[in-house]
Amino acid sequence: MNKPKIALTIAGTDPSGGAGVMADLKSFHACGVYGMAAITSIVAQNTKGVQHIHNLETSWVKEQLDSVFDDELPQAIKTGMIATHETMELVQEYLKQHSDIPYVIDPVMLAKSGDSLMDDATKKHLQSTLLPLADVVTPNIPEAEEITGLKIDTEESIRKAGHIFINEIGSKGVVIKGGHSADLNNAKDFLFTKDDVYTFENKRFDTPHTHGTGCTFSAVITAELAKGKSIYEAVKKAKEFISLSIEYTPEIGQGRGPVNHFAYMKKVGLDDE
Repeated sequence: MNKPKIALTIAGTDPSGGAGVMADLKSFHACGVYGMAAITSIVAQNTKGVQHIHNLETSWVKEQLDSVFDDELPQAIKTGMIATHETMELVQEYLKQHSDIPYVIDPVMLAKSGDSLMDDATKKHLQSTLLPLADVVTPNIPEAEEITGLKIDTEESIRKAGHIFINEIGSKGVVIKGGHSADLNNAKDFLFTKDDVYTFENKRFDTPHTHGTGCTFSAVITAELAKGKSIYEAVKKAKEFISLSIEYTPEIGQGRGPVNHFAYMKKVGLDDE
Protein backbone atom coordinates (compact mmCIF):
# COMPACT_ATOMS: atom_id res chain seq x y z
CA MET A 1 0.00 0.00 0.00
CA ASN A 2 1.30 3.44 -0.91
CA LYS A 3 1.93 5.95 1.84
CA PRO A 4 -1.07 8.31 2.04
CA LYS A 5 -0.87 12.04 1.62
CA ILE A 6 -1.17 14.00 4.86
CA ALA A 7 -3.24 17.08 5.68
CA LEU A 8 -2.99 19.07 8.91
CA THR A 9 -5.83 21.07 10.41
CA ILE A 10 -5.22 23.75 13.04
CA ALA A 11 -8.57 24.69 14.53
CA GLY A 12 -11.08 24.41 17.36
CA THR A 13 -13.19 21.48 18.51
CA ASP A 14 -16.85 20.56 18.26
CA PRO A 15 -18.04 17.82 20.64
CA SER A 16 -21.17 17.35 18.54
CA GLY A 17 -18.93 16.28 15.65
CA GLY A 18 -20.28 18.58 12.97
CA ALA A 19 -17.67 21.32 12.73
CA GLY A 20 -14.08 22.17 13.64
CA VAL A 21 -11.34 19.55 13.62
CA MET A 22 -13.94 16.79 13.90
CA ALA A 23 -15.43 17.79 10.55
CA ASP A 24 -11.98 18.33 9.06
CA LEU A 25 -10.70 14.87 9.96
CA LYS A 26 -13.85 13.19 8.60
CA SER A 27 -13.48 15.15 5.38
CA PHE A 28 -9.80 14.28 5.01
CA HIS A 29 -10.65 10.60 5.49
CA ALA A 30 -13.48 10.77 2.96
CA CYS A 31 -10.98 12.15 0.42
CA GLY A 32 -8.45 9.40 1.07
CA VAL A 33 -6.02 11.62 2.96
CA TYR A 34 -4.47 10.97 6.38
CA GLY A 35 -5.51 13.70 8.81
CA MET A 36 -3.54 15.33 11.61
CA ALA A 37 -4.85 18.01 13.98
CA ALA A 38 -3.59 20.69 16.35
CA ILE A 39 -6.23 22.16 18.66
CA THR A 40 -6.43 25.93 19.15
CA SER A 41 -9.67 26.21 21.13
CA ILE A 42 -11.87 23.86 23.09
CA VAL A 43 -15.41 24.81 22.16
CA ALA A 44 -18.56 23.68 23.96
CA GLN A 45 -21.07 23.72 21.12
CA ASN A 46 -23.75 21.64 19.49
CA THR A 47 -26.36 21.99 16.76
CA LYS A 48 -28.21 24.58 18.89
CA GLY A 49 -25.31 26.99 19.29
CA VAL A 50 -22.04 27.79 21.06
CA GLN A 51 -22.11 27.55 24.85
CA HIS A 52 -18.50 28.30 25.78
CA ILE A 53 -15.07 28.82 24.19
CA HIS A 54 -11.75 28.18 25.91
CA ASN A 55 -8.78 29.33 23.83
CA LEU A 56 -5.69 27.28 24.57
CA GLU A 57 -2.50 29.03 25.59
CA THR A 58 -0.21 29.58 22.63
CA SER A 59 2.46 27.41 24.26
CA TRP A 60 0.07 24.44 24.10
CA VAL A 61 -0.56 25.04 20.42
CA LYS A 62 3.18 25.33 19.81
CA GLU A 63 3.85 22.00 21.49
CA GLN A 64 1.26 20.32 19.28
CA LEU A 65 2.72 21.85 16.12
CA ASP A 66 6.25 20.92 17.20
CA SER A 67 5.06 17.34 17.69
CA VAL A 68 3.68 17.25 14.15
CA PHE A 69 6.52 18.97 12.30
CA ASP A 70 9.27 17.14 14.20
CA ASP A 71 7.83 13.82 13.05
CA GLU A 72 6.14 14.13 9.64
CA LEU A 73 5.51 17.02 7.26
CA PRO A 74 1.97 17.42 5.91
CA GLN A 75 1.38 17.98 2.21
CA ALA A 76 -1.23 20.67 2.95
CA ILE A 77 -2.31 22.78 5.93
CA LYS A 78 -5.67 24.22 6.86
CA THR A 79 -6.54 26.67 9.62
CA GLY A 80 -9.98 27.23 11.03
CA MET A 81 -10.79 28.96 14.29
CA ILE A 82 -7.78 30.87 15.66
CA ALA A 83 -9.03 33.39 18.17
CA THR A 84 -5.91 35.02 19.65
CA HIS A 85 -3.23 37.29 18.20
CA GLU A 86 -0.44 35.22 19.73
CA THR A 87 -1.61 31.97 18.15
CA MET A 88 -2.04 33.66 14.77
CA GLU A 89 1.56 34.88 14.97
CA LEU A 90 2.74 31.40 15.97
CA VAL A 91 0.98 29.78 13.02
CA GLN A 92 2.33 32.51 10.76
CA GLU A 93 5.87 31.49 11.76
CA TYR A 94 5.26 27.85 10.84
CA LEU A 95 3.68 28.80 7.53
CA LYS A 96 6.63 31.03 6.60
CA GLN A 97 9.06 28.25 7.50
CA HIS A 98 7.13 25.86 5.26
CA SER A 99 6.00 28.19 2.51
CA ASP A 100 6.10 25.38 -0.07
CA ILE A 101 3.20 23.60 1.67
CA PRO A 102 -0.23 24.65 0.31
CA TYR A 103 -2.21 26.58 2.91
CA VAL A 104 -6.00 26.95 3.09
CA ILE A 105 -7.69 29.29 5.55
CA ASP A 106 -11.31 29.12 6.58
CA PRO A 107 -11.69 32.55 8.24
CA VAL A 108 -14.03 31.36 10.97
CA MET A 109 -15.68 34.41 12.53
CA LEU A 110 -19.28 33.36 13.12
CA ALA A 111 -20.85 30.07 14.10
CA LYS A 112 -23.73 28.81 11.95
CA SER A 113 -26.03 29.83 14.81
CA GLY A 114 -24.84 33.45 14.42
CA ASP A 115 -22.67 33.42 17.55
CA SER A 116 -19.55 35.57 17.18
CA LEU A 117 -16.28 33.66 17.55
CA MET A 118 -13.82 36.55 17.14
CA ASP A 119 -13.63 40.20 18.22
CA ASP A 120 -12.96 43.06 15.78
CA ALA A 121 -9.29 43.50 16.67
CA THR A 122 -8.62 39.81 16.13
CA LYS A 123 -10.39 39.89 12.75
CA LYS A 124 -8.02 42.66 11.65
CA HIS A 125 -5.02 40.73 12.96
CA LEU A 126 -6.08 37.71 10.94
CA GLN A 127 -6.10 39.91 7.85
CA SER A 128 -2.54 41.09 8.40
CA THR A 129 -0.92 37.83 9.57
CA LEU A 130 -2.50 34.79 7.91
CA LEU A 131 -4.60 35.88 4.93
CA PRO A 132 -1.59 37.12 2.89
CA LEU A 133 0.01 33.66 3.17
CA ALA A 134 -3.01 31.72 1.93
CA ASP A 135 -3.17 29.72 -1.27
CA VAL A 136 -6.94 29.61 -0.82
CA VAL A 137 -9.26 31.58 1.49
CA THR A 138 -12.85 30.32 1.83
CA PRO A 139 -15.09 33.05 3.30
CA ASN A 140 -18.86 33.01 3.12
CA ILE A 141 -20.52 36.31 2.28
CA PRO A 142 -20.76 37.62 5.90
CA GLU A 143 -17.07 36.80 6.46
CA ALA A 144 -16.06 38.40 3.16
CA GLU A 145 -17.98 41.52 4.18
CA GLU A 146 -16.17 41.62 7.53
CA ILE A 147 -12.77 41.31 5.86
CA THR A 148 -13.25 43.65 2.89
CA GLY A 149 -15.61 46.21 4.44
CA LEU A 150 -17.95 45.87 1.47
CA LYS A 151 -21.68 45.24 1.40
CA ILE A 152 -21.88 42.13 -0.76
CA ASP A 153 -25.31 41.67 -2.33
CA THR A 154 -24.62 41.54 -6.07
CA GLU A 155 -22.29 39.66 -8.40
CA GLU A 156 -20.44 42.93 -9.01
CA SER A 157 -19.77 43.36 -5.28
CA ILE A 158 -18.55 39.75 -5.06
CA ARG A 159 -16.07 40.51 -7.83
CA LYS A 160 -14.91 43.66 -6.02
CA ALA A 161 -14.38 41.61 -2.87
CA GLY A 162 -12.38 39.03 -4.82
CA HIS A 163 -10.19 41.82 -6.19
CA ILE A 164 -9.47 43.04 -2.64
CA PHE A 165 -8.44 39.57 -1.44
CA ILE A 166 -6.09 38.99 -4.37
CA ASN A 167 -4.68 42.44 -5.10
CA GLU A 168 -4.76 44.20 -1.72
CA ILE A 169 -4.60 41.50 0.96
CA GLY A 170 -2.30 39.28 -1.10
CA SER A 171 -4.02 35.88 -0.99
CA LYS A 172 -3.24 33.67 -4.00
CA GLY A 173 -6.81 32.46 -4.29
CA VAL A 174 -10.19 33.05 -2.69
CA VAL A 175 -13.51 31.24 -2.93
CA ILE A 176 -16.39 33.50 -1.96
CA LYS A 177 -19.23 31.14 -1.14
CA GLY A 178 -22.72 32.14 -2.19
CA GLY A 179 -24.66 30.09 0.33
CA HIS A 180 -25.81 33.27 2.08
CA SER A 181 -26.93 34.98 -1.14
CA ALA A 182 -30.53 35.85 -2.00
CA ASP A 183 -30.73 33.26 -4.80
CA LEU A 184 -33.20 30.71 -3.46
CA ASN A 185 -32.61 28.12 -6.17
CA ASN A 186 -28.84 27.90 -6.61
CA ALA A 187 -25.69 28.03 -4.50
CA LYS A 188 -23.08 29.82 -6.62
CA ASP A 189 -19.46 30.14 -5.55
CA PHE A 190 -16.78 32.33 -7.12
CA LEU A 191 -13.11 31.34 -7.27
CA PHE A 192 -10.69 34.20 -7.83
CA THR A 193 -7.00 33.76 -8.62
CA LYS A 194 -4.46 36.27 -9.88
CA ASP A 195 -5.33 35.51 -13.50
CA ASP A 196 -8.78 33.95 -13.59
CA VAL A 197 -12.31 33.94 -12.20
CA TYR A 198 -14.32 30.71 -12.09
CA THR A 199 -17.89 30.04 -11.00
CA PHE A 200 -19.32 26.84 -9.52
CA GLU A 201 -23.05 26.40 -9.28
CA ASN A 202 -25.15 23.69 -7.66
CA LYS A 203 -28.74 23.27 -6.59
CA ARG A 204 -29.59 24.88 -3.25
CA PHE A 205 -31.21 22.45 -0.78
CA ASP A 206 -34.00 23.60 1.49
CA THR A 207 -32.62 22.36 4.79
CA PRO A 208 -31.50 23.93 8.06
CA HIS A 209 -28.92 21.17 8.52
CA THR A 210 -25.77 22.94 7.38
CA HIS A 211 -23.67 22.91 10.56
CA GLY A 212 -20.00 22.65 9.62
CA THR A 213 -20.35 23.31 5.90
CA GLY A 214 -17.54 25.87 5.88
CA CYS A 215 -15.17 23.57 7.75
CA THR A 216 -16.01 20.66 5.47
CA PHE A 217 -15.68 22.66 2.25
CA SER A 218 -12.26 24.05 3.15
CA ALA A 219 -11.07 20.67 4.45
CA VAL A 220 -11.86 18.99 1.13
CA ILE A 221 -9.91 21.70 -0.71
CA THR A 222 -6.99 21.07 1.66
CA ALA A 223 -7.14 17.31 1.09
CA GLU A 224 -7.16 17.72 -2.68
CA LEU A 225 -4.23 20.15 -2.59
CA ALA A 226 -2.36 17.59 -0.47
CA LYS A 227 -2.88 15.14 -3.34
CA GLY A 228 -1.30 17.59 -5.77
CA LYS A 229 -4.48 18.87 -7.40
CA SER A 230 -4.73 22.40 -8.74
CA ILE A 231 -6.74 25.03 -6.90
CA TYR A 232 -9.45 24.80 -9.56
CA GLU A 233 -9.63 20.99 -9.31
CA ALA A 234 -9.68 21.14 -5.50
CA VAL A 235 -12.51 23.66 -5.38
CA LYS A 236 -14.51 21.75 -8.01
CA LYS A 237 -14.25 18.57 -5.92
CA ALA A 238 -15.15 20.46 -2.73
CA LYS A 239 -18.26 21.91 -4.37
CA GLU A 240 -19.44 18.45 -5.45
CA PHE A 241 -18.58 17.02 -2.04
CA ILE A 242 -20.45 19.64 -0.02
CA SER A 243 -23.50 19.50 -2.27
CA LEU A 244 -23.90 15.76 -1.66
CA SER A 245 -23.13 16.22 2.04
CA ILE A 246 -26.03 18.66 2.37
CA GLU A 247 -28.39 16.66 0.16
CA TYR A 248 -27.95 13.55 2.33
CA THR A 249 -27.72 15.23 5.74
CA PRO A 250 -28.12 12.72 8.61
CA GLU A 251 -30.48 15.03 10.55
CA ILE A 252 -28.64 14.71 13.86
CA GLY A 253 -29.37 17.03 16.80
CA GLN A 254 -32.18 19.37 17.80
CA GLY A 255 -30.91 22.46 15.95
CA ARG A 256 -28.91 23.04 12.77
CA GLY A 257 -27.63 19.54 12.20
CA PRO A 258 -24.36 18.48 10.57
CA VAL A 259 -23.79 17.50 6.96
CA ASN A 260 -23.03 13.95 5.85
CA HIS A 261 -19.26 13.72 5.46
CA PHE A 262 -19.44 10.29 3.86
CA ALA A 263 -22.15 10.91 1.26
CA TYR A 264 -19.52 11.53 -1.44
CA MET A 265 -17.75 8.24 -0.66
CA LYS A 266 -21.01 6.34 -0.98
CA LYS A 267 -21.94 8.14 -4.19
CA VAL A 268 -18.71 7.31 -5.99
CA GLY A 269 -18.57 3.76 -4.62
CA LEU A 270 -15.67 4.15 -2.21
CA ASP A 271 -17.71 2.90 0.73
CA ASP A 272 -19.86 -0.23 0.58
CA GLU A 273 -21.20 0.13 4.12
